[in-house]
Amino acid sequence: MQLTEAQRNALDQAWHRFGIADSPEEFCHNWLVLQCRAIGDVNDAVVVLQKPGTETFSPLAFWPETSGDHSHLAEITERALREGRGIVQAREATAGAAQLPDRTDYQLAYPIRLDGKIRGVVGLDVAWRDELQLQAAMRQLQWGAGWLEVLLRRHADPMEAARLRMKLILQLVAILLERGNLKDACSALVTEIATQLGCDRVVLGLMHDRVIQIEAVSHTVQFDRYANLLNATTAAMMESLDQQESIVYPPDPGGRLVVTFAHAELAQMSGAGGLATSPLIHQGRAIGALTLERAAGLHFDAPSIELLDGLSAMLGPLIALQQSQQRSLPAHLAGSVRGFWERLVGPREAGFKFTVIVVSLLLLFLIFAKGEYRVSADARIEGEIQRALTAPFQGYVREAYRRAGDTVQKGDVIARLDDRDLRLERVRLAAQRDQASQQFREAMAKRERSQARIASAQIAQAEAQIALIDEQLSRSELVAPFAGILVSGDLSQALGAPVERGQILFELAPLDAYRVVLQVDEQQVIDVRSGQHGELVLSSMPGVRYPLTVKTVTPVNVAKEGRNLFRVEAPLDAKPDDSRLRPGMEGVGKVSVDERRLIWIWTREFTYWLKRKLWAWMP
Repeated sequence: MQLTEAQRNALDQAWHRFGIADSPEEFCHNWLVLQCRAIGDVNDAVVVLQKPGTETFSPLAFWPETSGDHSHLAEITERALREGRGIVQAREATAGAAQLPDRTDYQLAYPIRLDGKIRGVVGLDVAWRDELQLQAAMRQLQWGAGWLEVLLRRHADPMEAARLRMKLILQLVAILLERGNLKDACSALVTEIATQLGCDRVVLGLMHDRVIQIEAVSHTVQFDRYANLLNATTAAMMESLDQQESIVYPPDPGGRLVVTFAHAELAQMSGAGGLATSPLIHQGRAIGALTLERAAGLHFDAPSIELLDGLSAMLGPLIALQQSQQRSLPAHLAGSVRGFWERLVGPREAGFKFTVIVVSLLLLFLIFAKGEYRVSADARIEGEIQRALTAPFQGYVREAYRRAGDTVQKGDVIARLDDRDLRLERVRLAAQRDQASQQFREAMAKRERSQARIASAQIAQAEAQIALIDEQLSRSELVAPFAGILVSGDLSQALGAPVERGQILFELAPLDAYRVVLQVDEQQVIDVRSGQHGELVLSSMPGVRYPLTVKTVTPVNVAKEGRNLFRVEAPLDAKPDDSRLRPGMEGVGKVSVDERRLIWIWTREFTYWLKRKLWAWMP
């Protein structure tokens, strides 16, 4: 179409003003002028952009400016914002307008996207034209919309863009998590991705037995996995997974070199203008891939790829988690075994392999190696002979020469009881005896036999009581019957205190004859037999071991700290020449039973506990 000189000058001025525009309003106005002149026969036009930092949209430019009412474009612009796609529709005739029935005007609208999110829309009211001219007008609008994207990116806050990108990723992730069934969640996810990122089709594939299978396709529930187009999509996913790289087609000339043969074939079959595939990785293992397709003429820019990579990084672990939760127990077990084997025979993971080898060798050693099985128990030294020194009569403590822990020799006086009452009693009894003797002599002189017999009996009674008193007086001194050590008893703080007849005041044990008493747990007492050998280590002398031999396993048991313990007596094998040994010393004794496997020795207590619990739980 030939332009007049005035039109060319106006167009040049519009390009000049567009190049030097320093505000978004001026930029949008001049851009709209250029677009309307390029499309031609435009009755009305508007540019609507999102306000920075908000979710609201407002018009920034109109054409022509002299037109006061632009409300008839509100419906189509709102529809384009809502549906996220370009729209062409016939405009309804207004009252008084001169239009032929088959030559109605049209309304066009195209959304403006930035990082996959709709940030604005352009709406035009154009005069009637045929279908080819309408397609050309829409194509011109699509190409020209790139300038508005440049404007949005130029004035976009990097932090705001990152925030919006993260918000979109979280919204998509929430769609995946809010559904319990994985298949339904994937179907809803890919549909929402296609809507938000302006894609014609989004396909999600997941790995099953080293083969990727299509799990969900956007905007559809029923699909044939073996259709040619989906087979080509599967090949494109495998191409990305094999290289462990995100692939964009057409590739960026300045980007990394990757193989894109499968993507080129897919683009040729589908007619897509742009393809992007991102692998889904979890713990270094590929679990699937996400493939996005855009219509002809639309490509994936760097921000869209960045958004896709961030989304894939979050979807990988989440989908793997949902797969794990929905698998059966045998599948869980098989997956764990498979994962363990892959880590063991695969590349890298040197630390893991070394740990497995060490643990395996240790386990083999425990299974086949044998060791000495010994029963361990708390032990206490007692004297082989233990003598109790008791109070010979009821009285009071007069003197105390020794106390517990002292060593005494045979015949040493340990304590003395008060004997004054006994001596007074003896004097009284002696006087009664003398009186009875006098009565006996008088009766004999008078030849009174009955009186003589009575006096004789009284004399015998007094002498017997005196003999008893003399015996008690001789025992008022507590004397050591043999050389040894006092195990118990201390009267030094009880001088003058009363004692009862038969009350144990001291216990004496010899220094050269000991026996060891072991308190063996009821779980191990069945393994202890007479004649078994062992060793004793005392708490006060941990570096010295005393050999012993089990003599008696008594049926006497005591409860201590929630355990049932049996008394086992085991004298020392040889007479100890260590003067530091004392009755009452405590330590730990170990009795050798036999040779058994180490794994049984170390797990014995747990095995016994488990058997008891199983027996208790069984019906």
